[in-house]
Amino acid sequence: MGAIITLCILGMVVLYLGLFKAKNALLPVTLLGLVVTLGFLVAGWNSEALPQFHGMVIFDRLALSFSILCVVITGLVILLSKEYFKNISTYLSEYFCLIIFSLTGALLVNAYHNFAMLFIGIEVMSVALYILVGIRKTDLASNEAALKYFLMGAFSTGFLLFGITLLYGASGTFDLTELQAYVQTSSEISPLFYGGVLLLLCGLCFKVGAAPFHFWTPDVYDGAPILITSFMSTVVKVASFVGFLRLFSTVLVPLHDFWTPVLLTIIIITLFVGNITALLQSSFKRMMAYSSISHAGYMLFAIVSVGATSASGMLVYATAYSLASVIAFGMLILVKRSTGSENFESFNGLAKKQPLLAFILTVAMLSLAGIPLTAGFMGKFMMFNNVMGIYNITLLILAVINAAIGVYYYLHVVVNMYFRKPEEEVTEQHVPTSYKVVLVIAAVLTLIIGVYPDSILLFFFP
Repeated sequence: MGAIITLCILGMVVLYLGLFKAKNALLPVTLLGLVVTLGFLVAGWNSEALPQFHGMVIFDRLALSFSILCVVITGLVILLSKEYFKNISTYLSEYFCLIIFSLTGALLVNAYHNFAMLFIGIEVMSVALYILVGIRKTDLASNEAALKYFLMGAFSTGFLLFGITLLYGASGTFDLTELQAYVQTSSEISPLFYGGVLLLLCGLCFKVGAAPFHFWTPDVYDGAPILITSFMSTVVKVASFVGFLRLFSTVLVPLHDFWTPVLLTIIIITLFVGNITALLQSSFKRMMAYSSISHAGYMLFAIVSVGATSASGMLVYATAYSLASVIAFGMLILVKRSTGSENFESFNGLAKKQPLLAFILTVAMLSLAGIPLTAGFMGKFMMFNNVMGIYNITLLILAVINAAIGVYYYLHVVVNMYFRKPEEEVTEQHVPTSYKVVLVIAAVLTLIIGVYPDSILLFFFP
């Protein structure tokens, strides 16, 4: 719980720093606060996992491992933030504060043990993002994205709350342990409970951007500032999946035969909608938005497989996807500043002007495509292995077909960088040191996990 308290205090301290015009202290103080938060999470690793605060939260290995990932990815995004936000507005402290509070909500979702805390965590995480998505007040696309995200977020929360209400009406509890006992010991499950499970499934699929509940994702990701899109597609998505995993892979396992066919249908639709639509895009940012939908489909494998390796497989996949997304969106910021465009053509000839950056982006694209020696390959391998464990050959074949489609549009970027000439001569732009540090760190971690996946598995799941 020390991590949550630290982040709450950090958010308020950052606001006060903005009040007293201490702009130069924002970045170091924020990073220091994240390091302290990381320290609390690591310190609790060997502690006995017990529900705290009357069963509201539980910081078990599942919560701690994904919380560490969320804090690390937020740290990388924060390193890019100062350089990025100062070109949008002078009020940097508000942006840092909102990102910190959104991270706080993500950690609550990771560790919830009561439906009340799940709702609070999702709302804390989302409300800050409603503001961040629309921070560019004069940009109509940003305003539209914020409105769509708010409306769809409220709509999905309605599904979530209605589902929780039905589960409470059937079982008489919000606590996950008591809910699990009801499912395992009840001689006859109330029809209300089945309705609640379906509504919860719909609400959580909204949050993770799975089809057919994905229609808000492309427009919101496209209209939001690039850095906010990066945060949404990594930390927010990962936390939502942990909430999904904790409920469906533990509490609702006895009802596996009821909700699995529904989830399998959602997975197949998600994979095809995400990959085929991404294939048709001419904008790199919109391609990443649609590809995030397809990655949601792959991560749902961990939930439908309900095995002992589900959490470890999702951790590797989420880590690989998050690192590659940070690289991709960081590079998009640099390229857009140089060319003024987000299209694939803006990457033409990048390998000649910036060979190191082109190589780093290539690593990210190969990881997202699932090419060997990258973290993305290990993530896909573990997810496919989970599906093989339940002998769902049809789903595996469909997933392989979609992975092949993904290779095509990810390599489109690589081809443009190495084999296409720029349409017009572009002056070489200075790359800030913070960007170089973040991109190199993310690329090195991607390769290390790809070559030696035990580096992460042995630490989190010894």
